[in-house]
Amino acid sequence: MSGVVREPDGIPRCPWGMESAQMADYRAYHDTEWGLPVHGDDALFERMSLEAFQSGLSWITILRRRPGFRAAFAGFRIAEVARFTAADAERLLADPGIIRNRAKIAATINNARVAAELAPGELDELIWSYAPDRADRPVPRTVGDLQPTTLESTALAKDLKKRGFRFVGPTTAYAMMQACGLVNDHLAECHVRAAVEAAAG
Repeated sequence: MSGVVREPDGIPRCPWGMESAQMADYRAYHDTEWGLPVHGDDALFERMSLEAFQSGLSWITILRRRPGFRAAFAGFRIAEVARFTAADAERLLADPGIIRNRAKIAATINNARVAAELAPGELDELIWSYAPDRADRPVPRTVGDLQPTTLESTALAKDLKKRGFRFVGPTTAYAMMQACGLVNDHLAECHVRAAVEAAAG
């Protein structure tokens, strides 16, 4: 299985973050965002929502539409999205700046309403309570060492569903955990790994 890649700029990266003309968006996201700790209810709601929209699609599709998603969903401010109406849902279905999937749009609005019922900081606390002990996790050396779900992501998805959140299964939950720094899945020789560990510490 593949380890880090170094071309064309010679900097070791996880394979999906390799530098090329076609993958410049991935490279920037890999180098400056993915795996760094994310806190704040609205920020985590955004990541949860985007990971749900990504289901069945490539992440680059979502990443390149992120500005459109932010504009369409009021910056993913929970209190505002929770007030979206049926007319807003229809507006979103006609918005070319996002993925126009009726079920995912409905789930995002629903999830905002569920999150709005939580106390300030409670969503952040809930999600981060499922972060595993970093000392107990082996450092991945190749992409073959990574799994699409974990016991923690399965438990987080179950908890979220019990509270009424939708479109957050174990795989989506784990992708969110990876993206938001609950785990550090940068490969051992990736140049970003140490920075993520330092930020987590």
